[in-house]
Amino acid sequence: MTQKAEKEYRNPYPTVDVVITDGAGLVLVSRKNPPYGWALPGGFVDEGESLEDAAVREALEETGLSVILKEQFYTYSDPRRDPRHHTISTVFIAAADGEPRGGDDAAEALRFAWGDLPGYIAFDHRQIIEDVQKFIVKGERPKP
Repeated sequence: MTQKAEKEYRNPYPTVDVVITDGAGLVLVSRKNPPYGWALPGGFVDEGESLEDAAVREALEETGLSVILKEQFYTYSDPRRDPRHHTISTVFIAAADGEPRGGDDAAEALRFAWGDLPGYIAFDHRQIIEDVQKFIVKGERPKP
């Protein structure tokens, strides 16, 4: 088979997002880079890294918080979820003590009450937040 006949494979990028919650609210980060806005802490999984290790690393890099992962919540895979390229994100629910502070590609990190979220939340993170809140209140997960 010639190179021209070979199909170019473009696979989605694996990512993680972390909902750091104390029950009353959650931690969001203000993004330094496009797409701008508030978002859940998270990012790309490095080669050779587990999803769990990536979630702990990204949370620490972006919020300064050492998280304890409580559970893997759900995986979001809509090809339109990130305007830059197709990502597949595994979402974790975590707990952490202390005050968040922005770091790495987060300009700032703050705790928000569930009912007092900022107006613009990037990616599909508002949907993820709503899904997690519904899970906490009613025990219901999203359906595939």
